[in-house]
Formats: sequence, structure tokens, C-alpha cells
Amino acid sequence: MQIKKTPLLFVLGSIMALGPFSIDMYLPAFQSMATDLGTDTAKVGYSLTSFFAGLFIGQMFYGILIDRFGRKKPLIAGYIIYILASLGCAFAPSLDSLVTMRFLMALGGCSGMVISRAVVRDVFSGNEIAKTFSQLVLVMGVAPIIAPTIGGFVNSWLGWRWLFGTMVLIAIANLLLIIFVLPETKGPDNSISLKPKSIWSEYHKVLRHKSFILYAVAGSFAYAGLFAYLTASPSEFMERLGLTDTQYGWAFAFNASGFILGSQVNRLILMRHSELSASLRSLWTQLGVAIALMAFSYFHMAGITLTLISTFLYLFMLGILNPNTQALALRPFIKEAGRSAALMGSIQMIAGVLTSGLVSFLHGDDTPTMAIAMLVCTSISLVLLLISRFGNIAEANPELQQA
Repeated sequence: MQIKKTPLLFVLGSIMALGPFSIDMYLPAFQSMATDLGTDTAKVGYSLTSFFAGLFIGQMFYGILIDRFGRKKPLIAGYIIYILASLGCAFAPSLDSLVTMRFLMALGGCSGMVISRAVVRDVFSGNEIAKTFSQLVLVMGVAPIIAPTIGGFVNSWLGWRWLFGTMVLIAIANLLLIIFVLPETKGPDNSISLKPKSIWSEYHKVLRHKSFILYAVAGSFAYAGLFAYLTASPSEFMERLGLTDTQYGWAFAFNASGFILGSQVNRLILMRHSELSASLRSLWTQLGVAIALMAFSYFHMAGITLTLISTFLYLFMLGILNPNTQALALRPFIKEAGRSAALMGSIQMIAGVLTSGLVSFLHGDDTPTMAIAMLVCTSISLVLLLISRFGNIAEANPELQQA
């Protein structure tokens, strides 16, 4: 089947953007939500943690479902769950109910995250995988740029509950694209059993690849630095630095542009360097940025300018790293594309949930929690990729020897 790349990338970018949109658009409303629900912004952060938890659990289910039933039917079912849960958030009477509905939102919304990665692996091979992931960041990158700004305006004009109504409309638009535009890139495979023992066996096939574990975990901890930023940035920028919700939206958009720009620079870097080499170079730079941000924060030197510059550079380097670690982890798999994409996403969510939860729990006025968490995440990722390089892990897969 002939597949046109441009429409495919647009649809995949749109469905991948639903997750970031679901996170970024409601961040400027944390203070309003806290006031309305009788709590504080740190506790509202648990609705973000529950969303990450739903992303982790949901991806494990979709991984086997999309390899068994094909890509589109599980995706459509996931979007229906997302739409219903978003309506539940809009009418949530308490923080507990909001946290629960956010979990269900993630269970439905994560279908697009898994299936987008699997479709890329279905259609592309070699270093085209990493380049395609970088292109997808450009397509989906509109979400983190405009979502906080839209969220700030909607919250100011209509109130935070209308934010979730907006998410419903976005999900409906995506659902129409899925039904009428997205091609089916892999048909059903009746040989895949849905019995628990068989499911574990199928996932175990992926987990036996040492290269997959190293690259997936390294990429996940690097990405967890973004989770630390997402969780802590509302209080960091609005409470400590005194930005309004609208100003925070613009600051968030500025930082998101760093992630997008990094992903596009990565496409140029890959013309001269392997995915592993590019990842290591970006991590060393990111480590220096994280150390500087922690020092600025600890000595109370981190005003708005230094904080913005540091977070922009941190996310710029993550934009280079993220497509490459995803490509390195997925490259050995063809038939198991859905399962490997799901496992990678779930490992990413484990790291994100742990980081988000710890940042919310350890949040304090005098503790540079965000900076510390970003530094720790970068350090773990760097150590794992150094193990990969000097442990000759790449030799286990001929495609990776150039790294």
C-alpha cells in the first residue's frame, strides 16, 4: 500500500499532540483550580501525577491490542474513553474526582502515543525512524507552544472547567482524522493471544533485548526531566517568580520552542553523527545546564531571565536526545512494533510518575526541587548511555554499530 508521508505525519503529529495538550493547557489554571477546589497548587499537581500514571498503565494494554487487532480500532476506542473522561473533569466537584478523571483521560489518550510510534516503525526503517520522530515533534510542537497560552485565556475568560471542554473538541477533531484520513498500517494478527501468560511472554521477547532496555530507560530518565519541569513550573514561575497565568503561558511557549528547535537541529546533526553520538553530546551539554540552574536556584540567583534561559537550553538538548533514544530502542523490532512502543512509553511514564510525584511531595519554598530533579534525571541518562557505548551494546545489533 502506497502511503503519502505528509498527510501521515500531520495525522500522527495531531494524535501525538493530544497528550502534551492535555497537560500543558491546564497548567496556567493551577491557581484557579486550587482556589475553586479548596486546596493548593502543589496538591493540584497530583492530577498531573495521576495523568502520568494513566499513561503508564494504558500503554501496556494498547501495546498488545494494536499488535492483535491492528492500529485503528484500539485508537478509536481510546479516544472515546478520553472524551468521556474529559467531560468528567469539566464537572469534577472535588480534587479527588478530578485526579480520578485525569487518570481515565490518560488511559484513553495514551492510545495515540503508542500507535503513533508503532506506525512510524511500520512505515520507516534505519535512521529514517529518528528523522521522522524529529519531524513529528515539529508537527506536534504547536501543542506546547499554544496550549498554555490558550489555557491562560480560557481560564481568564471562562474559568478552568472550560479547559476540558476545549480538550473534548480537540479530541473530536482528531477522531475524525483517525476515521477518515489515517491509513491502517498493520492488519490484525490472530496468532497473538490475549491471555495474561501469553501477553507477558510477548512483552518478555522485547525485554530480552539488552539494547532496548538501555536506550529505553536512558531516554525515559532524560524525558523525566521534562516531567519535573511540568510539575514544578507553575509554582516556580507563578508563585516564586510572580508571573501571571497569561505570562506563564508565554514563558511556557518560549521553553517549548526550545524542545521543538532542538528536534529540528537533530535532523541536521544526524547527517554527520549517529543517534548515540548525538545523544551523548546533547546529554553532556544538558548536564552543564542543569548544574548551572541548580546553582542559580540554591544561591537565590535564579530570576526570571536566568531561569528561562536555563530551562530553554535544557529542553533544547532534550529535543535532540529524545528522537534518537526512541529510534535506538525501537529499531530492532518490526513484528513487535506495538509492544516495543508500549513498553518504551510505559518505562518513560514510570520515570515520569516517580519524578512528578517526588517533585510534588518535596516541593518547598527554599528547596530548588525542579533543578535538583532535572539534574538527577540527566545524570542517570548519561550514565546509562555511557554504559551502552563503552559496553559495546551497539554490537548486538548490526544497524547500531556506526554509533
